[in-house]
Order: sequence, then C-alpha cells, then structure tokens
Amino acid sequence: MNDKFIVHREIEKMSKRWLNVVNPDDICNEYGADTLRLYEMFLGPLEQAKPWNTAGITGVYGFLKKLWRLYFDDNGLNITNDEPTADMYKSLHKTIKKVTEDIENFSFNTSVSQFMICVNELAQQKCHHRAILEPLAVLVSPYAPHIAEELWSALGHEGSVVTVAFPKFEEKYLVESEKEYPVSFNGKMRFTIKLPLDLTAAQIEAIVMADERTQNQLQGRTPNKVIIVPGKIINLVG
Repeated sequence: MNDKFIVHREIEKMSKRWLNVVNPDDICNEYGADTLRLYEMFLGPLEQAKPWNTAGITGVYGFLKKLWRLYFDDNGLNITNDEPTADMYKSLHKTIKKVTEDIENFSFNTSVSQFMICVNELAQQKCHHRAILEPLAVLVSPYAPHIAEELWSALGHEGSVVTVAFPKFEEKYLVESEKEYPVSFNGKMRFTIKLPLDLTAAQIEAIVMADERTQNQLQGRTPNKVIIVPGKIINLVG
C-alpha cells in the first residue's frame, strides 16, 4: 500500500517448522568440529536464546588458525625453550584466572573472548615459548579438544592432554611493577615514560627532568611547577 513495505525481524529457535535448521555436519565438514563447538559457546550465555548467524563462524575459525600459528610457521613446529617475558606470563595468567572462573560459572562465551584476547597479545609479543604455549594448550582443551590434542602431541607428549593437570593461576604474574606515565606539558601529553612504581615523586621528577625529550620541550626554560602523582600523572606547568 502506498509503495511502502513494512518489515520486521523475528528471532526464532531452529525448527523444521521455520525452515531455519542448519546441519552441524556441514559446519564440521567445512570448518571442523572445534570451530562449531567454540562458536556455539561464543554466542552467549547458555540459558539465553541466541540468533544463529553462520557468518560468525568465520571469525572463530580465524581465531583457531591464529592459535595454530603460535605453535607452527611455514617450516613446521616453531617452539623455543627461552624464558618468557613478563608480558607473556601476564597474558597467560590473566587467561588462566578468567577461564577458571568462567568454567565455574558456566560463562563459556566470555572464556572464548578471553582466549581471543590472549592469542592476539601473544602474537603481538611474538611468543613461541614452550613455558607459555604448553599450559595454553591445556587451558584451551575443554573448549577445542581436537586442536588441543594435536598441539599437545606436536609438543612432544605421548599421553592425552586431558590427563594433564589444569594450569593454576599465580597472582604474582599480574602484580604491576612498572607504570607507563604520560608526561604532559601545560596539560598536553607529549610523550610517555615507563618507570618503576616504587619510585618517590622526587625520584620521578629527577628522571623526567633529565630526559632528553623533556629538555627538548622546555628549550632551556624552567617549569614553574612540576605536578607528580606517583602511579598516575606527570605534568610540567609554565
């Protein structure tokens, strides 16, 4: 009527009646069972109805490929026994803490989100360290058991990953020992500087004033006031 079409969207459960059934075998054949398993958990809380959107499958599939690339490159297994950095330990133990809590609360969707965050961080850190990636394989095994078994075997273990003790969260890896301070001049941030959190305001001021970038900003002038709140801000005024 009047060349207008009125449409609305309805979200219904899968049903033959609504002709909206997706065969899980088709998803498994194209993307693998782990992708389907993770995607179903990623949709949202178990007790809530959720719209099925097959387009979202590709995002989970991409995550699993990114996870795989932490362990393998074009030449095969790429694992080092070097000591991980503090940031690598932090990424791992944030994930152990979150996933352990989420399993207790059946909040599997937020666990999958945390896995994605962790894998992105480890990729940016260029992490191929056994001390990080072995517990990560165990951690992901309840969510993606097939790929976890493959990774565990590739790491040189003969038994199943499901027989291994679940990783334990250690608070010490999340304790911050440094702060990346924004250094501002008259309220405008010009650069950042990473300093230990246990420094006093006087120590922080001495380090900042000696920094070449500070001298470039001041151009020989002496600031009227130096405002320092340890753990928060550094601002030079005047």
